[in-house]
Amino acid sequence: MDISCEKCQAKFKIADDKIPQGKAFAVACPKCKTKITVDPAPAAAPKKENTLASEVASEAYDASERPFDFIEEGTKTALICEPDPAFRNRIREVVQGMDYHTTEPKNAREALKQMRFHEFDMVVINEMYDTTDPDQNNLLRFLGRLEMSSRRNMFVALITERFRTGDNMTAFNKSVNTVINTGHMESLDKVLKQGVKEYEIFYKIYKNAQIKTGRT
Repeated sequence: MDISCEKCQAKFKIADDKIPQGKAFAVACPKCKTKITVDPAPAAAPKKENTLASEVASEAYDASERPFDFIEEGTKTALICEPDPAFRNRIREVVQGMDYHTTEPKNAREALKQMRFHEFDMVVINEMYDTTDPDQNNLLRFLGRLEMSSRRNMFVALITERFRTGDNMTAFNKSVNTVINTGHMESLDKVLKQGVKEYEIFYKIYKNAQIKTGRT
């Protein structure tokens, strides 16, 4: 085993047959006599985080879990994740009125499976969807970890009781495009259309810049 002294930087070797098996031991540096503690046990591998998204990603492919059997090229699609039936009906009405084909998964697992097989143009999600802790929402965590090449093609609206409509700092922190308070559901059409308009303008400028610099 190769040993290095942190104090004087001296390096020396100890024969493997002189090393206690599976036990830490101390040895004096032959140069400066500093006591060096050595633990020959291998470092434990970092524990991989077990998330719902990782579970879904490891499951076998099932074509029946695709959200749409067939849609024409250019058709806009939206994923609606809202636990309250009245709010869900309102969101569906507004989003379909904006010419999006919609799907409404029953829970976070089903939503993640649909996102696995289809890239949605819009996601409208209540932070309390299929969770008791809004800060541990599986879908929001998944969206926050998406690669930017995929995330920037998706408009995400967060429905919440905690934050104000149009709270840009919260939108940034939650990795969403717009925040809509549940108290403004009657104005959802105006808020959502304005959010999408601003999103499209921003990324039109970005995409044009990418073309000009030859990055597309």
